[in-house]
Amino acid sequence: MPNDCQPAALSYVHGVSDIPLRGETIGAALDRAADIWADRDAMVACHQDIRWSYAELRERADRVASGLLALGLRPGDRLGIWSPNNAEWLLTQYAAAKAGVILVTINPAYRAAELEYVLNLSQCRGLVLARAFKSSDYVGMMHALLPELMDEAWPADSARLPHLKIAILISDTSEPGFLPFDEVALAATAETDEQVRALAPTLQCDDPINIQFTSGTTGSPKGATLSHHNILNNAFYLTDGLRLTEADRLCLPVPLYHCFGMVAGNLGCLVHGAAVIYPGEGFDPGAVLAAVEAERCTALFGVPTMFIAELDHPDFASFDLKTLRTGIMGGSPCPIEIVKRVVDRMHMRDLAIAYGMTETSPGTFLSRLDDPLERRATTIGRVLPHVEAKVVDLDGKMVAAGDKGELCIRGYVVMLGYWDDDAKTRETIDSARWLHTGDLAMIDAEGYCAIVGRIKDMVIRGGENLYPREIEDFLFQHPRVQTVQVVGVPDDKFGEELCAWIRLTDGETLVEEEIRAFCRGRIAHQKIPRYIRFVDSFPMTVTGKIQKFLIRRHMIEELGLRG
Repeated sequence: MPNDCQPAALSYVHGVSDIPLRGETIGAALDRAADIWADRDAMVACHQDIRWSYAELRERADRVASGLLALGLRPGDRLGIWSPNNAEWLLTQYAAAKAGVILVTINPAYRAAELEYVLNLSQCRGLVLARAFKSSDYVGMMHALLPELMDEAWPADSARLPHLKIAILISDTSEPGFLPFDEVALAATAETDEQVRALAPTLQCDDPINIQFTSGTTGSPKGATLSHHNILNNAFYLTDGLRLTEADRLCLPVPLYHCFGMVAGNLGCLVHGAAVIYPGEGFDPGAVLAAVEAERCTALFGVPTMFIAELDHPDFASFDLKTLRTGIMGGSPCPIEIVKRVVDRMHMRDLAIAYGMTETSPGTFLSRLDDPLERRATTIGRVLPHVEAKVVDLDGKMVAAGDKGELCIRGYVVMLGYWDDDAKTRETIDSARWLHTGDLAMIDAEGYCAIVGRIKDMVIRGGENLYPREIEDFLFQHPRVQTVQVVGVPDDKFGEELCAWIRLTDGETLVEEEIRAFCRGRIAHQKIPRYIRFVDSFPMTVTGKIQKFLIRRHMIEELGLRG
């Protein structure tokens, strides 16, 4: 069905469907869900012992939306959220949509410098944050960036965060300068309640509603700006491909700050009336298995490393997983043996493989439930409904079916653009609205797509995209580092690991642990290179360009890795 418009000789596919795109906002979708499935579970946060029906979720979202308006936020303002998975995250997502406030999702692993950058780029007026997560002291980092929080004059203008005026803390205990999350709803008034109701028909499906940060070859994070139309429709078609219904219960251990969690997970459940189940703040394989059993989950999402950890859990055999039927494995290449084990041992006969990127809302390809396991493990499936894809050569010309080239995407999934960065937007989306992914792919005559490499230097570690230039720019700040090059090398557990080749300033010395100590607490832990080598030179072309592929090849041979 998705290839009816595909010229057989060319690597072009167009996903067709009898189900039209929906032209509604996220707030309208929540209202509709609450009308249809009022008493059904909408969300269960196992680690918080919180359970909300769709009717309760709508009521709470309306109150928090009203509170946000009462606190001075207005439609089009940006509200950041910096938190691991919890009920408040979901509530903030829907309340912001109801208020017309653009939600800026921030990686929980970010440190102070990264937080400062994204808050200022998006000009966030408000920030919802947790107290801490793992080794990250969010409150401490906020105090370092914004010492005015302790001042009675707050929210006076800040030198480092001049746009931020509201800091909302998800915590059972109070903190000077922060508004407790529970008090946001209490700020609502009859007037702001009416404003929320009056806003609903004025908000448009093409309005921007989410900014997701993703890095690029330049190293600086870019804010992919997504509309209601982008992510609500993508959520529907991704989960419709799983045949999700109101009878399903999705266990969601992937982080909500990422499109996989907030779109395919949260919104995917919303549009079908299913329940979303959070097993914990962060990923823990035992908690996932326990949640599946306790909540009788029928679906489970994750990246390959998550499924591997669940299968290898020492108590795996003691959990009853027979209620599982379907789910999505994505984020990085999916080994066929892992796919087979998940289908056989976790009872997920309808497991699907997905491909996408933040800039495409995120999903563009999905395997079908009736595809053979070999197809599901060796390809990313076929293009989603209402999405176009093609593979082009270096001149931008479409290649023949089965030939390799750059994968390009067009359709409702393509982002509005990078926030406040028209130049980068034009580099990524051409004049015909084709988004160039930077991924090397091939599409066969039947419309199945395989990702065979990456044109850019992006490294995928455990399903998360890491960008060498960003890490290189950081390491350049070390006073004894003259030059540095970062590449990805194969890894059995995470798919890829980072390796840094460093040339020191003449006469200086360093050891590996000093580099790691320089990184700790300043950049996210997954960005710290696992392998560090000090070198005198780099392989270069005659024109002076460093040949990263030779660095990678050398490390594969040195470490005895599988290329």
